[in-house]
Amino acid sequence: MADARGQEFANFAKEARPMLRRVAYRLSDDWHEADDLVQRTLLALHRRWDDLDRRDRAEAYARQIMRRLLISDRRSMRWSREVLSGAPPDAVSALDPYDLVGERIVLMDALARLGPRQRATIFFRFWEGRSAEDTARVMGNESSTVRSQTVRALTTLRAVLARTGPTDRTDRTPT
Repeated sequence: MADARGQEFANFAKEARPMLRRVAYRLSDDWHEADDLVQRTLLALHRRWDDLDRRDRAEAYARQIMRRLLISDRRSMRWSREVLSGAPPDAVSALDPYDLVGERIVLMDALARLGPRQRATIFFRFWEGRSAEDTARVMGNESSTVRSQTVRALTTLRAVLARTGPTDRTDRTPT
């Protein structure tokens, strides 16, 4: 019986890990911290796996654990990670936020030139990080259709963005 529950958790963890990793990245904005957060979330969920009444709610419970772990980390971070130094910090080069707005406008214009199905394909594949097969299932297409839509959409985006000029951040000076 314990082996069946262990296998059930292993299947859940394997299936839910990519989604949890995307959620953790959106919460923390750092892939390394996201990986740590997912690992700690799955560990905490594993400890309570036998206590779960409804396994169909395990994903929601994992998200709740993740949020609580992140909040706890952020609260303790103020006290544990601050290091005082006698030397002033190095100058930090910052990007001009107005340049980023311009880049976003160019990108949104390029996405607007795509058809609705190509735009949806790009959204599912790159924003949500879904596989071609998963995207096909969501959109009601064959995976080969999704792959060809992805190639066509990326070709269109590259052409539109090439006409607007390269965005090179290396020559920007701090403001």
